[in-house]
Amino acid sequence: MNTLVAYASKYGCTENCARMLSEKLTGEVDLCDLKTAKIVDLSKYDKVIVGGSIYAGKVRKEVSDFCSTNLNVLKEKNLGLFVCGMLEDQAEMELNNSYPSELLTKALVKEFMGGKFQFKKMKLPEKFIVKMVSKADKSRPALDTSKDVSTISEQTITRFAAAMNNA
Repeated sequence: MNTLVAYASKYGCTENCARMLSEKLTGEVDLCDLKTAKIVDLSKYDKVIVGGSIYAGKVRKEVSDFCSTNLNVLKEKNLGLFVCGMLEDQAEMELNNSYPSELLTKALVKEFMGGKFQFKKMKLPEKFIVKMVSKADKSRPALDTSKDVSTISEQTITRFAAAMNNA
């Protein structure tokens, strides 16, 4: 079985999750960065996994464009969907808002894999917004923007891979 893991990442967290996932999948696996791939031939894949990072409540544009363009083909595949983000309490909503309902219904597995704040890669306005949002949320400790913060769940990635391997 051939599997495609198609993703779009801003700072590399989603790419990292896609790579970790690809290492746990059986059979031949191809990674596809949707930011650089112009045309993706889905005909040679039995399974397709699509993942994207969430910013301001929205999945990367490359992911939504890929899903819209390939909607009918994706509905015929063994499909897995994931998102990466830092707001675990909004995971289900973000996942449901990121993909067309036809794909969410068809997907064998849908997961929120966690996320990562990579402050060294962020521009000053992004750092400021993250810091202000973290200060406003009294249920969480204030973020130290001098250190990266990761909530990536390897356990979730392993569970996702197992579900796709059994498809």
